[in-house]
Amino acid sequence: MTALKLKKREERRVLAGHGWVFSNEIDTEQTPLKGLEPGSSVTLESANGKFLAHAYVNPHSLIAARVTSRDAREPFNATVLRARLQLALNLREYLYDEPCYRLVHSEGDFLPGLTVDRYNDVLVVQITTAGMERYRDDIVDALQSVTGATSIYLRNDAPVRKLEHLPEYREWVVGEPLEVLTIRENGLQFQVPAELGQKTGWFYDHRSSRAALAPWVKGKRVLDLYTYLGGFALNAAAAGASEVIGVDASQTAVDAATANASLNALQDRVSFRCDDAVEAMRSLFEAGEKFDVVVLDPPAFIKRRKDRDQGLRHYALNNRLAMRLLNPGGIIVSASCSQALSHEDLLQQMRLSAPRGSLGLQVLAPLQQGPDHPVNIAMPETLYLTGCIARLL
Repeated sequence: MTALKLKKREERRVLAGHGWVFSNEIDTEQTPLKGLEPGSSVTLESANGKFLAHAYVNPHSLIAARVTSRDAREPFNATVLRARLQLALNLREYLYDEPCYRLVHSEGDFLPGLTVDRYNDVLVVQITTAGMERYRDDIVDALQSVTGATSIYLRNDAPVRKLEHLPEYREWVVGEPLEVLTIRENGLQFQVPAELGQKTGWFYDHRSSRAALAPWVKGKRVLDLYTYLGGFALNAAAAGASEVIGVDASQTAVDAATANASLNALQDRVSFRCDDAVEAMRSLFEAGEKFDVVVLDPPAFIKRRKDRDQGLRHYALNNRLAMRLLNPGGIIVSASCSQALSHEDLLQQMRLSAPRGSLGLQVLAPLQQGPDHPVNIAMPETLYLTGCIARLL
């Protein structure tokens, strides 16, 4: 197995448990990256030749190596893969009564480059790295064996695969193709069109956030922006909201959300409209509309660190427009799935966005991704979702 030697003092993050090694941390004079096959297995060594970890490598990527094992006697293989999948399953089965959850959260489950969402007996799999792509068949076999899944869908069309020099594709590798995936969440049923789904389909990461909304919506008028398939909207209606309006820029998503409202017999209190969220907030304000609760869960405005300044402006604009629509004492649920935006960053944008003359915002509850998206304590990158429930006075 090829050994990659790190530069002097560059081993500290790996020794602390971090799972990434960047190309500029490798001593390429002694152990060149050039010529190594993307996804091939390597060992990582300190500058003095001490073993650090097993990893897989990609010379084309800024993240040149990803740690797969820290035991010199246990390189990553199909057996280790299966054992880690079983560990991931054990956690979810402890947490949830029904098999609807994120089953594998990449580095959060010590399986870098692999994401798996479970929809009962259907699994949607996303592989984002060349190293994990090499185990594609082993992943499918192990998942089927460990979970008993009757259908497995490879949703390998994430743009990040281009950075790994991997092709983009979608393929049903187990079972017949399905048009609709079905889940239960917080006592509600949702149907997710398989081909519509963003990323791996359903945003399980906000399950806890949607449940946390319940105490604040009874008898209230609620606006759910960037509603997608109606997750927050229907949870609010089921918790007793008097009226809920959901907004999404995709007509296909709006149609699916409307169908989900009927599926849960909530169509009398929930309606959806196809519109850009920012334009919708402006038109609602001009029409004099007010809400008791506004849910603001936009897509990631900061996908790369160079986009940070522009992204901050988007978060500020969205929060400012949302707060203008609140009744006195109204509740805002503001969230971000941009890993480069910290919880403190989001609170700062919310503070700056509060209307002039207001007393300010009271933070009532912090929000973060659910426990089926575990955070690797040594990798802050695995904590990407943040938010809060706040009251505007």
